[in-house]
Amino acid sequence: MKRLTKSLPAVLALLAALYVAAPSAFARVGSEVGTVEKRKATVEKAAFYAKRVKAPALAANLPLPFAPPNFDMTDAEEAEAAAAAARLANPGLPVVSAPTDHQLLSEIVAKVRPSGTAYLAGHPMLMFGNRFVKTGAHFTVSYKGTDYDLELTQIDGSNFTLRYKSDEITRPIQAAQPKSP
Repeated sequence: MKRLTKSLPAVLALLAALYVAAPSAFARVGSEVGTVEKRKATVEKAAFYAKRVKAPALAANLPLPFAPPNFDMTDAEEAEAAAAAARLANPGLPVVSAPTDHQLLSEIVAKVRPSGTAYLAGHPMLMFGNRFVKTGAHFTVSYKGTDYDLELTQIDGSNFTLRYKSDEITRPIQAAQPKSP
């Protein structure tokens, strides 16, 4: 009997909740699908937007954004073109020709001072202070405010070879002299 008196309030609460919720559970729910007229308007609108419309032809003289004219020029050719445009804009400027890739590489390599070589797993590496560059690696050198991508192509004894674009120059490895205080 004690058990029945303890669970009676819980059973009554459950029956009351069912009594309150029962009418809404059995109520008729309206359809979520719209009427034929509403659906017809939506289908016509979707068909209108889904039509394939042929795009008008582009103008023949339209510049291409991914391959503009003179995009494949070398840095030297680009500098020469910029200098020519500047001369046309200001005819009184003196004529200064841009250096070729080989001249530019020779000027850059003259500034490159490796501190020595090291061997790692039998492969030679060029040392620049605490930085090591292995054969075939690319590194960036800043020269006159412009960054140049150089490739170390060979380390042979006491010489190293650097490539910029298609030009290569071989220079001796001269360890940098320590700076005196």
